[in-house]
Amino acid sequence: MASNNETFPNYKTMPHPLREVILKALSFYPELVDIKIEFKINDNIRKSVMQAQPRFTSMLGRRKWRSYIIKISKCFELKGKKIPIHDLPEDVLIGWIGHELGHIMDYMRRNTWSMILFGIGYYTSKSFIIAAERVADTYAVNQGLGDYILATKDFILHQAGMPEPYIQRILKLYMPPEEIMLMLENKLPENG
Repeated sequence: MASNNETFPNYKTMPHPLREVILKALSFYPELVDIKIEFKINDNIRKSVMQAQPRFTSMLGRRKWRSYIIKISKCFELKGKKIPIHDLPEDVLIGWIGHELGHIMDYMRRNTWSMILFGIGYYTSKSFIIAAERVADTYAVNQGLGDYILATKDFILHQAGMPEPYIQRILKLYMPPEEIMLMLENKLPENG
């Protein structure tokens, strides 16, 4: 984890209400310190609460000069009531943002052609979505965000009062909590 969160704001645009949780999530990704990322609150994101994408115009240049955007829904529907996204528990937000940063880590390793194919695959294939979401969760867990990812999944599946079809969609598309716990157990140093 990075020791100085203040190195990140020079290359990032962040909405004030989420600044601290964004900096905390970024601190687990020192590889992103020089990467341009805009965190933007949106009124409506299709079927998502958050969404990471490369900026299209930056796709035409070199990978190291790409910039990214993480769209964040303005509100979250909690047990049938809309609340501002920044009112969610901090550990849930850190996990959610950490997952989106995992997508950016994946995007950074892809060339332009691979990113185009990624975009097509994501919008046309459920199995492709499942693989992409697993990669993002794996990056987040490997960066040290496993407990935050588990908190986010627990919140979505058990605390938020989400409709059953949404919960079933999450269970189909994203890595299950049990698999994340297994990854965390395998990361622990051996005793003895």
